[in-house]
Amino acid sequence: MKRFYTWRRWLFAPLVYLAALCLLFEECLWDVGARLMRWVAQFPPLRALESGIARLPPYWALAVFALPAVLLFPVKLLALLAIARGHPFSGVCVIVVAKLAGAAAVARLYGLTRPALLSLPWFARWHGKFIAVKNDWIGRLRATRAWRRVDGLAALLGAARRNWWAARRARAGRLSARPARVLRRFAAFWRARRRP
Repeated sequence: MKRFYTWRRWLFAPLVYLAALCLLFEECLWDVGARLMRWVAQFPPLRALESGIARLPPYWALAVFALPAVLLFPVKLLALLAIARGHPFSGVCVIVVAKLAGAAAVARLYGLTRPALLSLPWFARWHGKFIAVKNDWIGRLRATRAWRRVDGLAALLGAARRNWWAARRARAGRLSARPARVLRRFAAFWRARRRP
């Protein structure tokens, strides 16, 4: 019996790692998408559109919430068709872009339509059950060694990315200061030449 559990653990370990990677990727997409959509929503026409979406009645809010999934489904099918026809790079790129755009749109629309959607009794009941099951499974997944390893790797990659951006900004700041110095010297040179 011990061998069975050992084999089962050995066989399911890759699936746990894959689930942890997918969850981390989805959380990252959700956060980045929400930040991106908040930035895009600063433009006045989109701000007006968002305030209109937030005031929608419940079933209209449900239709708007489902809109990204409905609109992106044919795009994903065309991407799969492109992969089947021998264009794997193009197909995968389209799927990734559609996933990013869909996650960003759904994250923002969820925030805007959530109060109206939760006023529907059946939606509130299923939403509560879904969140409870999701939190339970995420709790179980986070308790595994695989999650801790993947989370540690993600933290290392995030720190490396932040350090790279900080170094790039510092280098860009030094480079942008040089043209300003050159322009100041050039302006001083021309002012000095124009004086009698």
